Amino acid sequence: MTSATEGDRTPSGQTTALVMSTTAFTVCFAVWTIFSIIGIRIREDLGLNSTEFGLLIGTPILTGSLSRLFLGIWAEQYGGRRVLALVMLAAAFATWALTWADSYGTYLIAALGVGLAGGSFAVGITYVSKWYPRERQGTVLGIFGMGNVGTAVTKFLAPFLMVSFGWMMVAQIWAIALAVMAVIFFVTTRDEPQLAARRASKQKPDSFLTQLEPLKNLQVWRFSLYYFFVFGAFVALALWLPSYYVNVYQLDVVTAGLLGAAYSVPGSLFRVLGGVLSDRWGARRVMYLTFLVSLGCTFLLSYPATDYVVQGIEGPIEFTLAIGFIPFTILTFILGFFMSLGKAAVYKHIPVYYPDRVGAVGGVVGMIGGIGGFVLPLAFGVMNDLIGVWTSCFMLLFALIAVALTWMHFAIRRMEMRESPELGGPKYLPELSGNPPPADRPAASGSDTSATPTRWSRTKGGGS
Repeated sequence: MTSATEGDRTPSGQTTALVMSTTAFTVCFAVWTIFSIIGIRIREDLGLNSTEFGLLIGTPILTGSLSRLFLGIWAEQYGGRRVLALVMLAAAFATWALTWADSYGTYLIAALGVGLAGGSFAVGITYVSKWYPRERQGTVLGIFGMGNVGTAVTKFLAPFLMVSFGWMMVAQIWAIALAVMAVIFFVTTRDEPQLAARRASKQKPDSFLTQLEPLKNLQVWRFSLYYFFVFGAFVALALWLPSYYVNVYQLDVVTAGLLGAAYSVPGSLFRVLGGVLSDRWGARRVMYLTFLVSLGCTFLLSYPATDYVVQGIEGPIEFTLAIGFIPFTILTFILGFFMSLGKAAVYKHIPVYYPDRVGAVGGVVGMIGGIGGFVLPLAFGVMNDLIGVWTSCFMLLFALIAVALTWMHFAIRRMEMRESPELGGPKYLPELSGNPPPADRPAASGSDTSATPTRWSRTKGGGS
């Protein structure tokens, strides 16, 4: 991807664009996850079961997910500054409209509009990426992704406001904040340099269908699966954990909200670290680390509280295995941290592989990830109702990570063997094949070993 200007690495307005976009996305994300707190009170008022509650808190996530594809493309065509401001105003109106709802159906309709706030991600990614060169994309997009901390803002502040003034006051304040932020963002930023240059030359933007061309590549959908977990599961748990703490550990809503924020904060703030590591180490290595640690965390969190009776020498021995309150909180904190690294690593790939289609590719990857944020809370509720085990949500996440890790590993191996067919042979122990070492290939020792391709030898730039 070309930088904002060919000769100047720091175009005027670059830093302002990043700072204001990140701030705007933070406010959008706070609104997008508002049901994680006010949904608890609405559930009590309407007497919802777990499935109905999962649908309610997941509905905004659905809208925010599905809208990302066309919002990202519109940002490419008409400019991220204008599109982002309009999206925030529309979401602010829908958030205020929550206070007019009087039934479960009308709450769902209003929640669809609230979800537009989540579509801001695809717009912001497209807008910010236009201001910076390729070698800084991981760090810059990681900084923008820190806006995920908006969910922690909601969990820290909304419970206190809801207890003191009611959930409707929370919705009204969040709506006003989003509308004000839309105006501030539009006034303080300027259009991306590429858009200004295109308008000056009177060049028409690529058509909607042309923007969708990269979606034919299976690689895009593999990236989408990664994001389905690292982002979709992050959002799902951000919505689900307060209710989990209330029901499993019998905490009050304020404490549950604060602990939910303890999960959300590392899952947001450390996203910039994931971007820095992706720039330095390669996104592929960061993704391996993310999936392996997450696999271990979800395995431990999946284990349901179980009572055992062992027939001992002097009689039955009874004991219980369960994840206690403190270990649970620590494990979710670790899980959120590594999810944040993975979120940045996934989006490091996109400007590298698809520099001229960041809006479309980033939009569809974000869409699939966001759909995860909708599907997973609903699946959590359904599994609770059908299986009757609270830890079933982590069982599902464990299976999801295992599939993503397996696909990623074998896709990488196929790429390595396609680029270097010799990797498919027993280079180091040729006697295993029953043949002597080739005359032109010395034993794998000394200086020659440094030239041997490895799994990490082509990770620079985040390729996979």
